[in-house]
Amino acid sequence: MFLYNTLSRQEEEFVPLDGHTVRMYSCGLTVYNRGHIGNFRYFTAVDVLRRVLRHHAGYAMRHVVNFTDVDDRTILESQKAGVPLREYTDRFIEAFREDADTLGLEAVEENPRATDDANLRAMCEIIAALDERGHTYLSDGSIYFKIATMPDYGKLARLDHAGMKPGARVDTDKYEKEDARDFVLWKATSPGEPTWDFGVGPGRPGWHIECSAMARRLLGDTIDIHAGGVDLIFPHHENEIAQTECATGHPFARFWFHVEHLIMDDGEKMSKSVGNVYTVSDVLERGYRASALRYLLLSVHYRKQLKFSWANLDQAEEALKRLMDFLGRLERVAVEGTHPEIADRVAGARRDFGAMLDADVNVPGATGVMFDLVRTLNAAIDDGRLGTGDVPVVTGAFEWFDAILGVVALRRAEEARPPVPVEEIEQLIEARQAARRGRNFVEADRIRADLDARGIVLEDSPTGTRWKRK
Repeated sequence: MFLYNTLSRQEEEFVPLDGHTVRMYSCGLTVYNRGHIGNFRYFTAVDVLRRVLRHHAGYAMRHVVNFTDVDDRTILESQKAGVPLREYTDRFIEAFREDADTLGLEAVEENPRATDDANLRAMCEIIAALDERGHTYLSDGSIYFKIATMPDYGKLARLDHAGMKPGARVDTDKYEKEDARDFVLWKATSPGEPTWDFGVGPGRPGWHIECSAMARRLLGDTIDIHAGGVDLIFPHHENEIAQTECATGHPFARFWFHVEHLIMDDGEKMSKSVGNVYTVSDVLERGYRASALRYLLLSVHYRKQLKFSWANLDQAEEALKRLMDFLGRLERVAVEGTHPEIADRVAGARRDFGAMLDADVNVPGATGVMFDLVRTLNAAIDDGRLGTGDVPVVTGAFEWFDAILGVVALRRAEEARPPVPVEEIEQLIEARQAARRGRNFVEADRIRADLDARGIVLEDSPTGTRWKRK
C-alpha cells in the first residue's frame, strides 16, 4: 500500500511502525461553530483512509480525532454568547457527533478535548521539556518557541529560510502563509479568559501545542500518520513538528496526509470566514440524503479540490440510485444456476478495486471499477447469465466494496427510517394489491400517488411490489 507523504512530496510504501497497529492522529474540529460540509470533506476522506487501513490492509487502529475547545475563536465566540467556554463548546461537539453519525463516519478510538486536565498537563510537560533544551523564552507573561533553535524548521511546508523572522513574535493562533515567526506555546491570559496552571505558570495553551500534546499522550513520541486539511500544513503542522521533535528528540509523524479543499462554483474555498457555508443539516433540509452527500464527498481524489454544487449533488444521487437499483435486482434473481465466468469477473473486480486503494487511496478509481462491474452484471441478469448460485459471490464483493465506501449501508439505514412508517407502507401496498385484484385501478393509482407525494416509490415486478425512498 502506497500513500502520498506531504513531508517527502512523494508516494511511499506504508506499513505501521510496529507492523500491526496504525497510530493515526487527525486534527479535529475547532468547536466555535457547527462544522460545514467543507470540514466534512476532510473528515470523510480520513474516514475512508481509516476504512482502507482496517478493512483492506487488515491493520488494527489506534486513531485519535481531537476537539479544539480552547483557542482565540472559541473564547471570543463564547464571550459574545455570554456562555462559559465548556458549555459553549459542548453544543458544537454534540452537533459534530450528530453530523458524523449522519454521514456514516466510523467511531474512532479516542476523541480528546484540549481542555481535559490530562491534556493540559501533557502540554505543560512538553513546554517544560522545551524550556530545558533551550527552545523557549518568556515575554510579557507568555512562553514562545524560538524557531531559530531548530535548523530544519519549515521542512513540511518547504519554507524559505531567508524569509523567516526569528525573534519576531506572533501571538494569534493563525497567521499568514510563510510568515514564519516565533510562536506562542502558553499565553498570558486577559481578564475574563480561562486560565490554568500546571507547572509553567498561569495561562492558557496556544493552538499548536494542543495537538502535539494530545497526539503524544495517546499515541507516543512517533506516530504513523498525521492527517489534516491542506490549510493546516503551515503554520499548524509545521509548528507541531517543531515543538514535538525538539521536546522529544524523535521524529513526530512518519506520514503526513493532507486533504484538499471543497470549493464552490465560483472557485472560493468553503469557509466560515467567507460565509459561503452549508452544513449537513442545510443539505438535508433541501431534500437530499446524507448518503448522496457522502458519495459526493468521496467522488474526487482527496488530493484534488472538490467542487460543490447542487447539480453535482444531483449526479451523486443518480449514481447511488444506479448502485442501489442493481443491488435490488440482485435480490430478485430467480434463475437457478451458477456461472464460473461470473465468479471470475467478480474476482477480477475485487483485485482491481484493491489495487486502486493501494495506489494512494484512489477511491474514484475504485468506484469506477465497481460501476464497471455493475454494468457487466446488469447485462448478465438481462441475458439470464447470472443465477441464484452466483448471488452470494456478487453480494460478498459489494459488501466488501461498501466496507470502504460506506454509502450502501448508509442508504439502507436511511431507508430503514422512511418518511412513512414501514407498517403503513406495507398496509398500503396490500390495499393497493387488493384494489388491483378488484380492478379498482383508480384507487390503486391513488395509493401509489399518495405514497409518491410522501417520498415513497413503488416498483412492481413479477415477484411482487417493492418500495424505496425517492
